[in-house]
Amino acid sequence: MINFKLPLLAMAVGSVCLLWGCQSAPKSERSTGAQAPATTGAPAAKSADAKDGEIIGTPAKNSKFTKLQMGMGMKQVTDLIGSPTDQGAYVTGKAFIPFYFGADRYRHEVVYKGQGRLVFAGGSVGNLGAGRLIRITHNENEPGYR
Repeated sequence: MINFKLPLLAMAVGSVCLLWGCQSAPKSERSTGAQAPATTGAPAAKSADAKDGEIIGTPAKNSKFTKLQMGMGMKQVTDLIGSPTDQGAYVTGKAFIPFYFGADRYRHEVVYKGQGRLVFAGGSVGNLGAGRLIRITHNENEPGYR
């Protein structure tokens, strides 16, 4: 009779090591919900609570987006600058990682005609409003639709 205990033990130990390695990565390697600045020379922006974000382009004259800070909630943003022209949500690749419990599984994009686009990370399928602002794309030629 073949002894199946040794291969099962080896698989269990290997799985635990793999999961432990994923969870113990240094914070700089983990995703914070914000992406690195674009290669187009877009400046990185920091909010008052030191959350990183990305700003692309230059604001249009009298842009509402100049009132925004990275890390603001979606409700706070819409209260401050009004309702968007169009909006939508999508999942990121991290939503398919079995033991990923971070906030960057869902993104919500809102579009303002003549202003640009805002991207929020976090929240969930049933609660997209819980996301935080991570990207501002200024575009005075924005048509207002996704």
